Amino acid sequence: MGKTQITAVPGVPQIVITREFDAPRDLVFRAYTDPELLVQWLGPRDLTMTIDEYDVRDGGKWRYVHKDAEGNEYGFHGVFHGTPSPEGTVQTFEFEGVPGHVSLDTYTIEERDGRTLVRSVSSFQSVEDRDAMVASGMERGVHDSNERLAELLTTLQAG
Repeated sequence: MGKTQITAVPGVPQIVITREFDAPRDLVFRAYTDPELLVQWLGPRDLTMTIDEYDVRDGGKWRYVHKDAEGNEYGFHGVFHGTPSPEGTVQTFEFEGVPGHVSLDTYTIEERDGRTLVRSVSSFQSVEDRDAMVASGMERGVHDSNERLAELLTTLQAG
């Protein structure tokens, strides 16, 4: 199974995340765009997720909320730019707990010999915003999400 790589070059307002999955590209793309699948893998394991809106098209809005065991809620929202596809999905991303700090996220999904490489680039308005995202615990969420996605992809392929 693949290993998640998170790169945040000092002084550059970006985070690059890569992960290879043992699944075909179309299935990985479906997991990123089907709300019924997304809630099964996106976010830390100890949080539950509900989707208020997930309109996967150019100009489509999305919003979801993660909730912890104590009932605390963490909302996120954004807008898709361009028509999402495995070749490139572009969206804004904003944590509602820190409004006004928006990143522009680009995902590419590339099949390589039956395996699929997902590469995401999050571009922030400043290095300070990027560093705040890193300090927020996003690394745990990214690792948990990718492990959960790998498990879901295995289940979907076995079914």
